[in-house]
Amino acid sequence: MSAELMISARGVRKSFGEVEAVRGIDVSVQRGEAFGFLGPNGAGKSSTMRMISAVSPVSAGELRILGLDPATDGPEIRARIGVCPQEDTLDTELNVRENLYVYGRYFGLPRREVRARVDELLEFAQLTEKATTVVDHLSGGMKRRLTIARSLINRPEILILDEPTTGLDPQARHVIWDRLFRLKQQGVTLILTTHYMDEAEQLTDRLVVMDKGRIAAEGSPLGLIEQFSTREVAELRFGVGQHEALAEQVRDLAKRVEVLPDRLLMYSDDGESVVAGVHERGLTPLVTLVRRATLEDVFLRLTGRTLVD
Repeated sequence: MSAELMISARGVRKSFGEVEAVRGIDVSVQRGEAFGFLGPNGAGKSSTMRMISAVSPVSAGELRILGLDPATDGPEIRARIGVCPQEDTLDTELNVRENLYVYGRYFGLPRREVRARVDELLEFAQLTEKATTVVDHLSGGMKRRLTIARSLINRPEILILDEPTTGLDPQARHVIWDRLFRLKQQGVTLILTTHYMDEAEQLTDRLVVMDKGRIAAEGSPLGLIEQFSTREVAELRFGVGQHEALAEQVRDLAKRVEVLPDRLLMYSDDGESVVAGVHERGLTPLVTLVRRATLEDVFLRLTGRTLVD
C-alpha cells in the first residue's frame, strides 16, 4: 500500500441549519486502501460521503481529496473519482451498453475511448451477454453491477460506494464483493458505507464506527473486535418479556451481558461454557446460538444500539 494520502479530513463538520450531521471528524485514507464507514441511519455516513464526493460543501474544518480542496477544485476532483450511489440511477429505457456509453460521454471522453472502455467494463461486471438488454429487464444484482461499472467509466483513482449491496440476495452480494476486491487489487482506493457487518469485515482494511455524527472508534475489523468484544458470544432467547429479569441471574457467567428485546447476548471467550452454566442454573432457553463476535457487537458496546436500529 502506498503512503500517498488520498483523503484527509481534520475537524470536518456538516450542518443543515441548526442540525449538525457531522460533528468534527478526523479521517485519513491512503492510496489503495479500502476504508469503511459503519453505523446506523442518521450516524452521518451519507453526509460524510457527499463531502468526500465534492458535491456537498464542508461547514467547518479542513478536507482534502487527492490533495485538492473541494471548495475550489470540485470539478477536478469529480473528474478523478467514481461514485456509486445507494439507489441505482440507471436510465431504464436504455440498454446496458447505452447506459455506459452515455455516461462516458458526460466525462468528455472521445467516442473511440468510450467504446473500448465500455467493452472492458461489460466484461469486468460480467454483463457482456446482457449488453443489449434493456435495464428494466435486469435482476437487482445485475443492475447493481452495472451501476458500479458505470462509476468506473473514467478510470477513477477513488471509488465511493454508498451501501453497495443493500437489498441484494447473498449470491449477488458475493459477486459484488468479488468485483470490488478485484478493483482493490488494481490499486483503486475504495470508500464505502454499509449496514452489513460481514461486508465491512470482508472488504475493508480499516473502518470507523460512526454514531450521532462522531467517530466512536477506528481500526481494522479484527482489531476493533479484539479491542471491544470477547472472542465468542452466546445468544439466548427466552420467553417474551423475560430477558431483563433473567440477565441478573446469569450476569456473573460472562464478561458482559447485553439485554436486547428478543434475546440475551453473553460475551466470553468460551460460549459453550456459558451455555452450560446457564443450564446448570435450571434455565432452559428457547433458542441457543454460540457464534464468534462481529462488528455489530463492537457497535453495540460503543453505542448501546444495534446497527439496524
